[in-house]
Amino acid sequence: MRALKIAVLASGGGTNLQALIDAQNAGKINGTIALVISNRKNAYALERARLANIACEHISTKSYPDPIDYDKALLSRLKAHQIDLIVLAGYLKILSPVLIQAYQHKIINIHPSLLPAFGGDGFYGIHVHNAVYQSGAKVSGATVHFVTEGVDAGPIILQKAIPLEQNWQATDIQAAVLKIEHPLLVEAVSLFCDNRLEIKENRVYIQGEL
Repeated sequence: MRALKIAVLASGGGTNLQALIDAQNAGKINGTIALVISNRKNAYALERARLANIACEHISTKSYPDPIDYDKALLSRLKAHQIDLIVLAGYLKILSPVLIQAYQHKIINIHPSLLPAFGGDGFYGIHVHNAVYQSGAKVSGATVHFVTEGVDAGPIILQKAIPLEQNWQATDIQAAVLKIEHPLLVEAVSLFCDNRLEIKENRVYIQGEL
């Protein structure tokens, strides 16, 4: 089986991208990160890509103010690099149907909560953890899921929960969840690259598990 070509879309610091780069270098995923794209020019994720000698590009929303036109431009880059899998790693932009339909069940997102709780429009970054804190929830966690046209509503691949200390603030929750995001995303990408994921009726089955 040939190694799949992976594109990572990121808007920020790219710590999840770095986890994937490290996993690739350690031979933990049967895939190659071939492209990194950001909608933000100064996103440190682009610098991480440069340091790892990975092709990277900033696509400005000013150049493509219409979301569909933006995703058409994005799609042309993905096709040029023959991308098999798209990973959203802190990508703070909603994908249009143009891109989602072109890569149906080939786009993975990591979300910093236990979906379907604390997901959907407006739930990103620290906003998620503020909502968790305000709710008084006793557990939180991270979810890796396939991307569909419904925000944070795609089939769930993996989840991991962590207990929340009663004296934690939103920033403490954020830091704790981030630590489990990295290995969870790597595991999900590895499963995809090994062709072990099957979707039936909005449920993901992992081949080789009982």
